[in-house]
Amino acid sequence: MVHGMDYSHLTEKKKQLDQHRPLPDALIANLDDWFRIELTFTSNAIEGNTLTRRETALVVEKGITVGGKTLSEHLEATNHAQALDWVQEQIGRKPQIISERDILTIHDIILKGIDDTNSGRYRSIPVRISGSGVVLPNPFKVPDLMADYISWIKQEKKMHPVELAAEMHYRLVTIHPFVDGNGRTARLLMNMVLLMQGYPAAIIRKRDRLAYIGALEKAQLGGSKEDYLKLISKAVGRSLDIYLTALKGEVHVSSDEGRLFKIGELAKQVGENNSTIRHWTKEGLLEVAEITKSGYQLYGPEMVSRVKHIQTLKKQRYTLQEIRIKLD
Repeated sequence: MVHGMDYSHLTEKKKQLDQHRPLPDALIANLDDWFRIELTFTSNAIEGNTLTRRETALVVEKGITVGGKTLSEHLEATNHAQALDWVQEQIGRKPQIISERDILTIHDIILKGIDDTNSGRYRSIPVRISGSGVVLPNPFKVPDLMADYISWIKQEKKMHPVELAAEMHYRLVTIHPFVDGNGRTARLLMNMVLLMQGYPAAIIRKRDRLAYIGALEKAQLGGSKEDYLKLISKAVGRSLDIYLTALKGEVHVSSDEGRLFKIGELAKQVGENNSTIRHWTKEGLLEVAEITKSGYQLYGPEMVSRVKHIQTLKKQRYTLQEIRIKLD
């Protein structure tokens, strides 16, 4: 707990997950497929890619071209999925032996065919983050800053695994070593570190984009890093919940249309009626992952465990207002 954050709840959830290892092959394949699309969709959406979750799946899994979308948006989807595949191949290693070459490899895959001039290469020009007051390092300092960064990784042995992954992400985006693709590279690096240490990947949701960017900027401008670390911690916690819930057979995470639940499907999963789910959503206890063109609200699989938590708290006679505070 280098920054005073308490990660004990994540450690405990990981212990529960470890008790089931080795996980069933079919479950691993199913979850890997879901995370591959979800991580690709969310990471690209944070950067402005307009492909929907389903369009991302079609591009990555079926190789289908989506009308009205740019070539770059298609390549961002396929490249991220390929970079994630490469990350998965590294998880037998230790974070302390991550090298500059590893980071450059991730970046090279991310920008392949989009900006081949700069893919896998440090920037040689000044850059700014649009709309931000953060001053980024001079490009001539980037090689030395990256060398120091790698040296820090090799020496760091005190941090909790989740904090280490989050800190590696934070430090990389703060150096901002590339002309483009810094965020996607940093999130992939963070998730590679999590996977190396037996944790599932952290998904920064599209709806958390402003909170995520704001928390990073707050820390980069000299404020507290607590908001940022809490956001990453919650993301890892949600992913652990997805694994633990799936192990109980309560959620089927499919690689295609079963990925999100309509309100009736969620209600059936948790033994509630539609009006209750709708009310809890209106009260801010449940989060909608996506709204279809027809106006249907869709919920992510993590909402199953959220509902069960709410049900437990209600049995303990907490009010909805008190439950909302606890969920935050």
